[in-house]
Amino acid sequence: MPIISTLESKFGRFAIPGLVQVIAIFQLLVLFMVMVMSPEGAAAYLMFLDLNPARVMHGEVWRLITHVFIPGNFSLIWALIGTMFMMWVGRGLDSAWGAFRVNLYVYGWMFVVTLGALLFGWPAPGLFLYQTLLFAFATLFPNEEIYFYFILPIKMKWVALLSAGMTAFLVMRDPAMLLPVLACHLNYLVAFGPGFVSERAKQARVVARRSRFESAQLPGDAFFHQCSVCKKTEIDNPQLDFRVLDSGDEICSECRAKRTGG
Repeated sequence: MPIISTLESKFGRFAIPGLVQVIAIFQLLVLFMVMVMSPEGAAAYLMFLDLNPARVMHGEVWRLITHVFIPGNFSLIWALIGTMFMMWVGRGLDSAWGAFRVNLYVYGWMFVVTLGALLFGWPAPGLFLYQTLLFAFATLFPNEEIYFYFILPIKMKWVALLSAGMTAFLVMRDPAMLLPVLACHLNYLVAFGPGFVSERAKQARVVARRSRFESAQLPGDAFFHQCSVCKKTEIDNPQLDFRVLDSGDEICSECRAKRTGG
């Protein structure tokens, strides 16, 4: 997009390299701190980081950022796997987009979910940020493989579809989550939606052109050559060879052989 290229040329130097990796590491650090705290202290610490609209309006603006660092899973093993996975995803997005566009993608998500939380009280789980990053990576690298449980290879496009299916099931169970979920995925829709629409329109044009071409083809019983003597065509006998007489009429090889006595 030209506007993004213009913004990148002006503000690209302010982008944070490896932003996704930074967020993943901070989530892991938060998890470690929660694990060494008492249950009461951990609960208070997470409330201190949470995106609480009322607290934000009273000046606790750090919550606009720190809520992203709250882990989606408090199991150490899964958190470590998730951190390594998201760092890998982040490196892939950095190589495909560059730091500025990755930053724009993440900040766009934070802006929309923060606005939704402040205006409508919608939830803003950081897990949805990871999901939109997963969707972006799977769209850019659909055939990249990971090893499920370190054994079974599975392509990223299937991982993304499975994740999308789980979110769809969540919405079906609680239809009130439809708008919050759409808001949490608006960055992905904006980044890839126009490309999807353009690709589908291109495919439709190709199908239409092919249909027009096929409808313009000659019917199956049409012929190009017909003997002026026996009236046979190449459809009657594909082995026939046709020649043009001085009169302009065509004659097949069989009738020509009879005329010459061959």
